[in-house]
Amino acid sequence: MTSSSFAHQLAVSSAFPRLSVGMNEPVRVGFLAPLTGPVQSWGLPGLNGCQIWADSLNRAGGLMISGRRYPVEIKQFDCGYDGDRATEGARQLVEDHGVDLLLMLGGDTLTPIIDYLSDRKILTSTLLPSDLSPDTPFLIAPSELHPIYNVTGVDWLARTRPELRTVALCSQKDALGLPSLATYRAAFGCAGMAVTKEIQYSADSTDVGSIVQPMLDAKPDVLCWCTSYTPMVHAMTEYAHAQNYDGQIISCTFDQYDRLLARTSAEFMEGVIFQFPDFDDPLLREKTFFFNQPHLFYEEYNRRFPQSWSAVSWEYAAILDIWHSAVEKCNSVQPVTVLAAMKQLGHVSHAFGPARWWGQDMFGIDNALVGDWPVVTIQDGKARIVEFGSIPDWLGQHGDVLKDEMSALGQLWHQRLTTGALQPSFNSELPAV
Repeated sequence: MTSSSFAHQLAVSSAFPRLSVGMNEPVRVGFLAPLTGPVQSWGLPGLNGCQIWADSLNRAGGLMISGRRYPVEIKQFDCGYDGDRATEGARQLVEDHGVDLLLMLGGDTLTPIIDYLSDRKILTSTLLPSDLSPDTPFLIAPSELHPIYNVTGVDWLARTRPELRTVALCSQKDALGLPSLATYRAAFGCAGMAVTKEIQYSADSTDVGSIVQPMLDAKPDVLCWCTSYTPMVHAMTEYAHAQNYDGQIISCTFDQYDRLLARTSAEFMEGVIFQFPDFDDPLLREKTFFFNQPHLFYEEYNRRFPQSWSAVSWEYAAILDIWHSAVEKCNSVQPVTVLAAMKQLGHVSHAFGPARWWGQDMFGIDNALVGDWPVVTIQDGKARIVEFGSIPDWLGQHGDVLKDEMSALGQLWHQRLTTGALQPSFNSELPAV
């Protein structure tokens, strides 16, 4: 897959800046995700990354299909985190624009349209493997293994800080939060750490004190924000700082952590654990993975979209890289053919190294890529990778425990199909970031 790497595209586009002139009708990719509102940090930065990817590919000549070059065009629709808007957007992207691939955040925005997309055999990607089921054969999760990568952070914490024994955790109660809650329950339990307080809150909640204060009252060694929207992560962290909490904090993400450093202190943020690195991390220069030279992507991103880097800035672009390889392998953009080519790639270059298709036991279908994932901590005010943890190794030892916790929260595929997903609404504003 090195031919599709971002570094390769940059090199070729620099040498041949006019190759895109006179190309054929474009191949269209749909981007259906939150671009505004409280969840925009899980959508808009991803669109930015996709645009960088597409611009670089097009300057380098575009997609090569059966000896002909085709430019790639990104068609976007802002669905917020609203099922009705997602339905409108899907129809527009599929029927009006004829997209050959649909990129989505997933979760509660996917639920109302999955049958529509499946019936039309639209190859669709989600960042949430918990969306997968045997009834969604054209739905794939090839980039982010949310939230199962969180087991690597907990495992590392338990090995490096064995004196930490108790945890208070919280999570928003929706399709993003509940699988994450199940994962953290399993990870802490397998690490021998006791959850002494658990808070599930509505995704549109703004009452930070009612969430964090009971957690602090439990006097835990560890505070876990589980999966929460970026504004809430910031607000909860600031609240804990204001209450003089001096223990460990762990979270799925810590987007724009530099702003939290300014609002709290370097001392308070030192050692915070999460799962998403900056792409200038020295350890990424030693990894052979899809971008080849991830720092080039990071530099280009920050030049074009300053102060907006997030956990998803690269993830949708990573999906496009895998799709690109499959398209050029099979000389087609037809979803059935491309999906088959993806599966035939075998061990794919996943986000952080080799990965394999997985998911049958948990989701009823092997449409997620699983491999290593980084554990990230704040060190001297900068996010740094401390380890690449193996998700497959953890699942090999503890997969049954995770499955039990997913079942307890109704997140296994057959349970979700029976009960339907929760549908949060955003009637109030989350704290500003």
